[in-house]
Amino acid sequence: MTTPFDRLIAIMNDLREKCPWDQKQTYESLRQLTIEETYELADAITEGNSSALKEELGDLLLHIVFYAKIASEKSQFDINDVIHGICEKLIARHPHIYSDVKVENEEDVKRNWEKLKMKEGKKSVLSGVPVSLPALVKAMRLQEKSKQVGFEWESAGQVWEKVEEELAELKVEIDAMESVSVEQDAAALKKKVEEEFGDLLFSLVNYARFLNIDPENALERTNKKFINRFQLMEQEAQGKGKKLADMTLSEMDAIWNQIKHLSQK
Repeated sequence: MTTPFDRLIAIMNDLREKCPWDQKQTYESLRQLTIEETYELADAITEGNSSALKEELGDLLLHIVFYAKIASEKSQFDINDVIHGICEKLIARHPHIYSDVKVENEEDVKRNWEKLKMKEGKKSVLSGVPVSLPALVKAMRLQEKSKQVGFEWESAGQVWEKVEEELAELKVEIDAMESVSVEQDAAALKKKVEEEFGDLLFSLVNYARFLNIDPENALERTNKKFINRFQLMEQEAQGKGKKLADMTLSEMDAIWNQIKHLSQK
């Protein structure tokens, strides 16, 4: 009996043999498409849309099969090697399941995971964080990684104090930048403002982590909320025979606040 996975492999083989577009694809040409599919999957999760989640998982699975097909043509590896590889890694990194290692909680599991990765040849606890990750996600992962070796705040209160400290430092640099008139000095101070702004964002990500909030997902929800309210504002203005560009800020604020009030009911 043919399994769904076998069917997918057969279709991939057909496409690679007969479809001009599929024949032309390489690791490099698929890379950006894979990134887009991953973001679409993340979007489906944020929206809580199980139908879209199922579809996007299928799209991502296709990409995995596609890469493995290209690799098999190059005699590098095939899909079975991929599957066996992840199985072996999971067994090796879960000795509390497949061996006699004892753990008490999730944090013990994470610490063991990082120790095992170091034994496998990793030179740094942070080396497992992809360079190309979006900055907000990367900040979260860096903090989670450093936590596994004990480099961690003791309480959320301490982290919030750090947020306030970074905010104050940012304000000092902004005031300094606004007070200078020499263009060269202003450029140097702007760079310092950017640095302090980054420090503030990093500390806010840290605080989100202590609140068990995903900062990337939180910001994306706010993005979606803004898009929805802004488009409703455009519709409301159009209903009054106006364009936003022709309205005053106070007029737009009045519509915005009305929409915000209705959305909170």
